[in-house]
Amino acid sequence: MPAETASEFVTWFQSHNGRLDASKMAIVNFPGHGRGAIALQDIPEDHTLFTIPRDLTLSTRTSTLPMLMGNAWKEHGLHEGWPGLILCMMWEDSRGKESKWSGYLATLPNQFDTPMFWGDEDLKELQGTAVVDKVGRDDSERDYHAKVLPAVKSRPDLFPQATIPRYFSLERYHLMGSRILSRSFHVEKWKSGHEDEDEDEDEDHIEPGNSSAMDVDPQEDGTLAGEGHTDPDKEEANDEPEEVQVEGDDDEVEEEDGEDPADVAMVPMADMLNARFESENAKLFYEEHKLKMVSTKPIKAGEQIWNTYGDPPNSDLLRRYGHVDLVPLRPPLSGLGNPSDVVEVPANLVVAAASMKVKFDLQERVDWWLEEADDDVFVLQTDCQLPEELISFARLLLLSKEEWEKTAKKSKLPKPKVDKDVLTIAADVLERRLKEYPTTLEEDEKLLEPGTVDQLSLNKKNAVIVRLGEKRILRGTLKDVHTKLAAMSGGKKRGREEEKGGKGKKARK
Repeated sequence: MPAETASEFVTWFQSHNGRLDASKMAIVNFPGHGRGAIALQDIPEDHTLFTIPRDLTLSTRTSTLPMLMGNAWKEHGLHEGWPGLILCMMWEDSRGKESKWSGYLATLPNQFDTPMFWGDEDLKELQGTAVVDKVGRDDSERDYHAKVLPAVKSRPDLFPQATIPRYFSLERYHLMGSRILSRSFHVEKWKSGHEDEDEDEDEDHIEPGNSSAMDVDPQEDGTLAGEGHTDPDKEEANDEPEEVQVEGDDDEVEEEDGEDPADVAMVPMADMLNARFESENAKLFYEEHKLKMVSTKPIKAGEQIWNTYGDPPNSDLLRRYGHVDLVPLRPPLSGLGNPSDVVEVPANLVVAAASMKVKFDLQERVDWWLEEADDDVFVLQTDCQLPEELISFARLLLLSKEEWEKTAKKSKLPKPKVDKDVLTIAADVLERRLKEYPTTLEEDEKLLEPGTVDQLSLNKKNAVIVRLGEKRILRGTLKDVHTKLAAMSGGKKRGREEEKGGKGKKARK
């Protein structure tokens, strides 16, 4: 972002009752990170960097478009998922200076390095990764043609025909969806007695890496940092609840548990902060009438001010933001990567491996598992340990007919206890999963070596980093499985040898 644009944005922000401590913070460009916030002076913990009036956030609650469309808003399905917010953003953009958010929209990026905008050749590099099935271009385009375009054509008074090619095209729809995916926050509507609900709401937060928008923590005492005490130790789940999740760039929210898509909001100034793995030093809190960014630890002058998005895996970082994190990995892995990386293992691989060891049909057990556990994907992490759910599922598939009938009758999942049969199936599953990538781990490591990595395009480099991170987890988990299998086999062999030694010869007198 040019310095002039940043200056104009700050002027716009302050003219709309946004408050910025310009003596402590400024918007600048960081090499490799783009625009971001820098500390101009030493900043103490619990210092309010800026405040944003709630009505300056951009959502389907604050834009006047839903009201102007009346009943047609719901008739076109714009109250479900993200199409409504995307249309609001396109409409506000089309209004130019008449829009309250014109000074903010002018700062948003016009291009992304996310897979949503990759060509087919680049997408092939992601084969086998968790990204492929989450890009969601087809779903996004289906929403555009089924919901947004009919709504636009139905109201020429709001969407003049001449403006459609420039402001309401499919390309523009994807762009606005990507802006939301990479920069939105989850801002709940203020409720009276909110403090009493905080504990329950925290329990509802899903784990980081499962969603798109960043959550905002409620401020318990309603005071400004510096004037009173904020709760920096309060747990924050900086990802949108699953119902507001967008798979890749498909601009669609899956609604569950009655969550309101209107909670998804663009928050001017707050989205200027970058994020990096375990670097958070500021957090966004909300109050009844405003939101505020508060430092969560001391920040030295010249340091970047980092917000957080919950430390998601590189597959999600690439899908949402178009970049990846490379930091030192923790044992049992080594080298550079993302300690939050994960690998998704579909249950059908476990079924395929188990089918090679049993002679009975497994469909009834699979259906029962899906009903009881509701889990058809198992997630491996960088600790390289088999998930308990995968172990339990494998044991279920291996149960004898009698054991299976007892288990089904009790409606109780098998305990996640490993034995040789379970480990053998796990090894088969991991090997099958590794074969889903177009390259080997060693080939990817060579591609990222000095002298070679410089020849890769940005998209291919990021794709290699994502798939290498996943392969390291699979290889590490497979190594652990083989070690345990060897230990079990060795223990039995030693037992047989000791038994022979005790019975084979008479002891000498």
